[in-house]
Amino acid sequence: MARASVWLGEKAGKGSRSGQPSGLDRARITSATVRLLDSDGLDKFSMRRLAAELKVTAMSVYWYVDTKDDLLELALDAAFGELRLPEAAEDGWRDQLRALATEYRALLVRHPWLSPLAGRYLNIGPHSLAFSRAVQQVVRRAGLPAHGVTGAISAVFQFVYGYGTIEGHFAERVAAAGMTADEYFNTAMTAVTEVPGPAAIIEESADLMAARGGDTVAEMLDRDFTFALDLLIAGIEAKVTR
Repeated sequence: MARASVWLGEKAGKGSRSGQPSGLDRARITSATVRLLDSDGLDKFSMRRLAAELKVTAMSVYWYVDTKDDLLELALDAAFGELRLPEAAEDGWRDQLRALATEYRALLVRHPWLSPLAGRYLNIGPHSLAFSRAVQQVVRRAGLPAHGVTGAISAVFQFVYGYGTIEGHFAERVAAAGMTADEYFNTAMTAVTEVPGPAAIIEESADLMAARGGDTVAEMLDRDFTFALDLLIAGIEAKVTR
């Protein structure tokens, strides 16, 4: 469970105590944490590894954060700071909702470690809250009754969370295999079709795969995501017009 202390501590001047290591601050430590999580993954991340990256002792980092969980929560919020939020209310809510959903999907794929952390912490950092506020404002403009707004947000962004998480895992497997996404997909499909049971299942869905279209894995993923998101937006519209 996330604690508010990591944000309250920042307001209270945590890390500004006399005698703290020179050349360090929370921003630098957080940036290094994000880089390590991107390169090594969540499982391999440690305070010792971070200290080595910063060329300081592990104890030096603890001048600025109390625990590893605090640091991961700061990294999570820093990643949310990469999201581009709508700047004006003049654009239609549908386009803005699509833009926010697309941004969130890309973030989950870009930082595969974000998915488990987003489920572990309350996400009460400033960037996370700014994203939540933007989503709420956009969905409110759809015209749903107040009791339906949070349900609509859940429908859209829990879908995006799941889609982006799976896509991020796929990207990690592709990178580990040293292949492109298309090479990995074709290799996997060839292997599957050589086994009688799975081959029959693949054959049954051959028409769906053909109709799915797209010359690359990226195109197929984009097409599926766009269609699913359109279905959800159409569902919101249907609720509004009732």
